[in-house]
Amino acid sequence: MTTVAWFKRDLRTRDHAPLVAAATLAEPVIPLYVIEDEYWQQPDTSGRQWGFIRDSLDDLDRQLRTAGNQLVVTRGSVIEALRQLKASHGIRRVFCHQETGGQWTFERDKAVLQWCSDNQVEFREWNQFGVIRRLKDRDIWDRAWTELMRQPALEAPRRLPAVGSIPSVAWRSLEPGATGADPCPGRQTGGSSPGEKLLASFLERRCVGYQYNISSPNTAVRACSRLSPHIAYGTVSLREIYQQAKAAGNHRNTLPRKQKSLTSFRSRLHWHCHFIQKLEDEPELEFRAMHRELEGMKTGPNNSERLQRWQQGQTGWPLVDACMRSLQHTGWLNFRMRAMLMAVASYQLWLHWRDPALHLARLFTDFEPGIHYSQAQMQSGLTGINALRIYNPVLQSQKLDPNGEFIRRWIPELAGVPREMIHTPWLMTPTQKAKFGGNTYIAPVCDHEQAARAARKAVGDFRKQHISREETGRVLDRHGSRKGPHQTRPKAAAKQTQDNQLSLFD
Repeated sequence: MTTVAWFKRDLRTRDHAPLVAAATLAEPVIPLYVIEDEYWQQPDTSGRQWGFIRDSLDDLDRQLRTAGNQLVVTRGSVIEALRQLKASHGIRRVFCHQETGGQWTFERDKAVLQWCSDNQVEFREWNQFGVIRRLKDRDIWDRAWTELMRQPALEAPRRLPAVGSIPSVAWRSLEPGATGADPCPGRQTGGSSPGEKLLASFLERRCVGYQYNISSPNTAVRACSRLSPHIAYGTVSLREIYQQAKAAGNHRNTLPRKQKSLTSFRSRLHWHCHFIQKLEDEPELEFRAMHRELEGMKTGPNNSERLQRWQQGQTGWPLVDACMRSLQHTGWLNFRMRAMLMAVASYQLWLHWRDPALHLARLFTDFEPGIHYSQAQMQSGLTGINALRIYNPVLQSQKLDPNGEFIRRWIPELAGVPREMIHTPWLMTPTQKAKFGGNTYIAPVCDHEQAARAARKAVGDFRKQHISREETGRVLDRHGSRKGPHQTRPKAAAKQTQDNQLSLFD
C-alpha cells in the first residue's frame, strides 16, 4: 500500500506528524505538493508569496532526498493529482496537516475528503498549530494550546521508502497564476534552513529588548524574529520555535532582560494561534464583519482616488507612505505599522475594509489568512468588542521615527528635509521647500485630524443606533480571549483591549 504525504502550508520534514506517521508504516510514501493555478488566481495571493514557497520547495526536496525520497510536484488540482497517483501507484492513504486558510482552500479540502471517501482512500489530518477544528467551547482552547506546545517535537524521518521516480513539473522556473508583475527585491528567502538560522540568531542575541524595539520601523527589522513567513508556510514548526524559546529563556545563565524578552515573544506565538482560531471557528470572517451589525456601517463603492493613493504610498503623510513603499519592496512590515496602514485606510480615508485588506494580503510575503482578516477588521473597528484605535500618522511618525530615518530611506522626495519639518512637510513654506526640497512630494489627501474626528463620530453614532448587546455577546463568547497563563478574560466587552496590543506575530 502506498501513502501520499500531502504538503500544504507545512513545507518541512521536522516535527511533521503526517510524514512521520507515513514513515512508520514502512511502506512506500509519495511526498506531494500541488501547484493549484486556481488558488493563485484568488485576490489575496501574489507572486512574492509564490517566490517564498518556491524557495521552500527546493529546501524540502533536499530534506526528503536525505531520507531516500524526493518531492513530487504537480500542477492543477489536488483531486486530479490523487486520481492519477491512484491509477499509477495504487495509493491507499492520504496524510496531511489541517489548514485554516481562506474559503477557497476550505472548499478544496472538503472536496479532497469527499474524493477519498468515494474512492476508498483513507484520509487523515493532524493539526500543526494550536488551532482546534470544530471547537465547541472557547474556554478549553488555552489549555489545549499549552498541551500541544509541550508535547515533544518529532524528529524528521531518517528513512522514507520511495516508489521510484515520479516526474515533477519544473517548479523552479514556474510562475503560476499570480496576477501581474510582483517585484519584491527585498523578499525573505524561503526554506527550513534560512528559517532555522533566523531562529538561532534571534534566540542567541537579537531577542534582547524584543518587547521594546518591535514598534519602530527602524529597530523592528532586526528586533523582530522575522520568522513570520516561515511560520505561515510551515518551514519551521511553531512548536519547535516555542520550545526552543522557552529553553533559551529558562537557561540558568540567561540574563533577566533576555528572559523577559523571550516571555514576550512566546506570548506572540500564543496570540498567533488565538487569531487563526477565529477564522477556523467562523470562516465567513474572510468576507464580512465579525460583528455582523457593523457590516452596514460603510456602504457603496470605495473612493477610488483615495484607495489608489493609499496603495501607491502617495497619501501625503510621510510615515504612512514610507511604510507602504517599504512593504512593496520587502514584503514585510512590523505589526505596529501594519496596524497603522489599515487604520488610516479605514478611518482617515473612510474605506471599506475589504479592498485595503486584500491589497495588504498580496503585499505580505507572510500572509496568514486567519490572522490577517481578523486583524484587518479589528483595526477597522468591526469587532464590536475592541476599543477603537485611530492612529494619528503625525504623532506616530514623531514617536517611532523621530529623526526621519525611515521616511528618508523610502521617500527620496524628502531626503533633504530636516527632522523638525519631515513629519509635516505640507507646512513648509515655499522658501523652505526651495532650500530643503520636498517640492515633488504630494500634498496630503485630506486633513488627517479632521478626518479622524469625523470617523470617530460616525462610528460612535452608528454603534449607538445599530449595535445590540446580543450580537456583541455572541462575538465575545465566540472570539473573545479567555483567562489563562497568557491572557486575562475581560470583565466586559468594552474592556477587551489586549487584542489591539498583542496581535500579529512579528
